[in-house]
Amino acid sequence: MRLRQSPSFRMPKNTHMQRINSSSQIVRLREEAISEVDDILRRSGAHRFFLVVDGNAYTSSGADKFIEPSLVGRSVTRFSNFEENPKLHDVEKGVSLYKDLNPDIILTVGGGTAIDMGKLIRAVGCTGDSARSIATGSAQITQVRPPLVAVPTTSGTGSEATQFAVVCVDQEKYSIDDSSLLPEYAIVDPLLTHSLPPKITAATGLDAFCQAVESIWAVGANQESIAYASEAITLSLENLANATRDSAGSASKARMAMARAAHLSGKAINISRTTAAHALSYVITSRHNVPHGVAVALTLSPMLAYNSKVVAKDCADPRGPREVLKRIDLLLRLLDVESVSEACGKIEAMITEIGCPNSLRQVGITSAEELREIVENVNLVRLSNNPRLATADALFHLLSTDSRTCQFEGPAASVGVIA
Repeated sequence: MRLRQSPSFRMPKNTHMQRINSSSQIVRLREEAISEVDDILRRSGAHRFFLVVDGNAYTSSGADKFIEPSLVGRSVTRFSNFEENPKLHDVEKGVSLYKDLNPDIILTVGGGTAIDMGKLIRAVGCTGDSARSIATGSAQITQVRPPLVAVPTTSGTGSEATQFAVVCVDQEKYSIDDSSLLPEYAIVDPLLTHSLPPKITAATGLDAFCQAVESIWAVGANQESIAYASEAITLSLENLANATRDSAGSASKARMAMARAAHLSGKAINISRTTAAHALSYVITSRHNVPHGVAVALTLSPMLAYNSKVVAKDCADPRGPREVLKRIDLLLRLLDVESVSEACGKIEAMITEIGCPNSLRQVGITSAEELREIVENVNLVRLSNNPRLATADALFHLLSTDSRTCQFEGPAASVGVIA
């Protein structure tokens, strides 16, 4: 499955628009923030509600106990029958329900899939174009829409803080990037994550951590995104293990910290976008059933080692290799290590500590054919945001290197796309 970017994608050229988008969003990040949903719905004056929810997450998180009373006496359409990772046919079903209701407000509750689904349904539902044309970029999203309230039940993607969403079309993943996708309200309540089992806590937490790390070295990084990412990295290092161990949810401090880390990582990549580790992850997830956060983490330390070898002739960042190395040095300080090798070791140790695999071999990806499939289906847009250019040969060498010492240099690249 190849993830493609719709032609409407634009790398941020300045941060002013990002600041406008960020400041216009109302964010509530605290324990029991979910209790504010009733006030938001009441103040909106809405009478027709469209509810997009992950059914299991909606009830197991306890979100239903706060939201259901607010829906009494109002016209409500619910959409919950969709697969993990948004699919075009599910978006189309949701849009049909959306148009039948013509809602005043949309409320989406769940992990990244549910929030992306809510974004996509609104984006398509407010236009006369098809879901396929919006997803593939042949049609544009209009700005007329009802407000969207996003309530995450995991501490991972930070989708409530971003202006993009992914959707699978004919076995290929497309990423839609438009400022109108940013939810007007983000209700981030760590209490909703207390029921998550350790494996999901670990995988989603890794996604937040990896997003923040990649945001530090991304071509699209600026001082604002680096500040968000830096705090997210520190919070993840200090709290992810404790949050994962505590499946019962008694460690409120760790859960709160990870909720903040995930939201900040979302804000960071909303400016910078992600890079090569995410670019390589999609096939690892789609073809090998590896959870997204884990799939990204599998190549994070090798990409750190690779990017640390950047020189002028293979630097993709127009600010030059010195700027890239300065940000990698910042990453080493955030990890509290002296060298790239130590940084790689610390990342891998953290992954192991929370019970996740830290190499492709550990998830059963060992053959040259499997590695070539990953390289051939890499997402070129995310790869172009990596600070060091990478050829197919360089990526294949990186993936096939069995050593975990992170000394990989690889052949210097001459182009920033797969040959």
